[in-house]
Amino acid sequence: MGIRGELFTTQVTLDNRAYFFNVKQNRAGDVFLQIVESKNNNGEDFDRRAIVIFAEDMQKFFKGMDESIAFIEKDQKEKAKARAEKKQGSDSKKFLYKKSSGKTGDAKKPGSFDKKSDGAKKAPRLRVKSKRTED
Repeated sequence: MGIRGELFTTQVTLDNRAYFFNVKQNRAGDVFLQIVESKNNNGEDFDRRAIVIFAEDMQKFFKGMDESIAFIEKDQKEKAKARAEKKQGSDSKKFLYKKSSGKTGDAKKPGSFDKKSDGAKKAPRLRVKSKRTED
């Protein structure tokens, strides 16, 4: 048996946090899992938080954790699908450009300019209409 009843320890390090999974045994012989989060606070000190799950409660604890993970994964897939559908919908939009006179026709491309008689450039006035809207 290790220090303070430790039977097994593993560590997961992420950015400015470290997680320790410590399997311990108390003086009465009860085995439990201690999960410790250690967070670096601006290089000054560490903020530590711990939870303890006793062996008889682990099945229920991990069942709840598995359900939570399944929900998160399902939610992420749904959000990714919605983003993909939204992007696909926005990519398929076609725009119709009209001249400021209101006539439909060969409108100039955005960014092209009409020349005035004095040689100065003037940006064309364009109205953008989605093909999805009906007038």
